[in-house]
Amino acid sequence: MDLLDDSAVNQRLTGVPEWRREGDEIRRKITARDFPAAIRIVDEIAVEAEKLNHHPDIDIRWRTLHLALTTHDAGGLTDADFTLAARIDEIAVPHT
Repeated sequence: MDLLDDSAVNQRLTGVPEWRREGDEIRRKITARDFPAAIRIVDEIAVEAEKLNHHPDIDIRWRTLHLALTTHDAGGLTDADFTLAARIDEIAVPHT
């Protein structure tokens, strides 16, 4: 996968406005309506991540999820990160 340059990253971030860039990662916080909903979000993300063969870092704190995406193999951000970010946004909607 090809790394995105700064201009491309900034352009792609406009399509996933809940995400912010931190170095070579994009990050988002999701607050679910309760702990079981947070776990359902993680479950659905896991299914999608397996389909895409691209896996986020997820930290669960009660009903708050902290997510980070980067393409470790490429050493930074690629299209795969933004594809999964958009899918995570869709997954989160019914649980928040």
